[in-house]
Amino acid sequence: MAVIDTGVYLKGERVAGGLTPEEAIAEARRVHGVVWIGLHQSDADELRRVGELLLLHPLAVSECLRGHQRAKLEHYGDQTFLVLQPARYIDESETVEFTEIGVFVGPDFLVTVHVEGDSEVVDVPRLRERLEAHPEVLIRGSYAGLWAILESMMHLYLPVADGVENDIDEIEEQLFNRDVGVSHRIFKLQREVIDLQHATSPLVDMLDRLQQIVAAASGRTDAPVFRDLDDRARHLVARISGFRHTLDNALTVDATLADQARNEEMRRMTETSLEQSDQVKKISSWAAVGFAPTIIAGIYGMNFRFMPELDQWWGYPFALSLMVAASTTLYFVFKKRGWL
Repeated sequence: MAVIDTGVYLKGERVAGGLTPEEAIAEARRVHGVVWIGLHQSDADELRRVGELLLLHPLAVSECLRGHQRAKLEHYGDQTFLVLQPARYIDESETVEFTEIGVFVGPDFLVTVHVEGDSEVVDVPRLRERLEAHPEVLIRGSYAGLWAILESMMHLYLPVADGVENDIDEIEEQLFNRDVGVSHRIFKLQREVIDLQHATSPLVDMLDRLQQIVAAASGRTDAPVFRDLDDRARHLVARISGFRHTLDNALTVDATLADQARNEEMRRMTETSLEQSDQVKKISSWAAVGFAPTIIAGIYGMNFRFMPELDQWWGYPFALSLMVAASTTLYFVFKKRGWL
């Protein structure tokens, strides 16, 4: 495991730095101060060695080494173990990138372990430098460092939420412009929002419990700074929940619009089919009207020897009258049925 940095703090001031974890822990105990150890790319041996020196709970160490866990808080006696998932929004790919950080907090120590993801999402050394400029915060002990990490993480969630909200606004425009790719975009963004919910929804309960832990450790009735973070977490969780609800509605609207488009297409196809059927009926009717005289003419065009009516004066008018009568009868029959 590569050590990011170590620092020993006494009354809010850094009194030692650049030491090995063993040296930093020994120095903190010697001066009765607080040690802050930052670890990166953990391996089992290094974290277990730090765990043995600080008497970290074995279950917490095991969970930190396992990784791939959701945000949570576990309290073991006077120690607290947290798994945090700070995030940042990648606008080009419309994805949310998460980092997993394990944090061990005790009366005289704070250990941060970068488990996976980009370590620059929450830059612990830079965060510690900013805190060192405000000793009035660090003088409050190891939980002040935890507050700084949580406050930084909450600040990082704001542009993430803004980025997702902007994408949802664009999706709403795509929906009613009937963009063919909007369904895929909704599903993709919905997956990111679900992951964001998994990372943020436990924060409310975690901060509620932290208020109780910090208040009990400090002998006070409350912990105002953690209560402020709790309020911000509740607002963030409600906002992300609203994103999920909006995307669910967007999927419903998209499905409804798609159904309407299909129904409209089916209606147009049906109307076209009916029009074609009417045309076929008209053509068939006129063909039948014209076919009757053709049959009669065809019969009289046969060269039979014995067709007595051909020798009569009324034979020709009779044939013409029969043609007209047949055609007229068929015309009125088809007209009555609405085919003409």
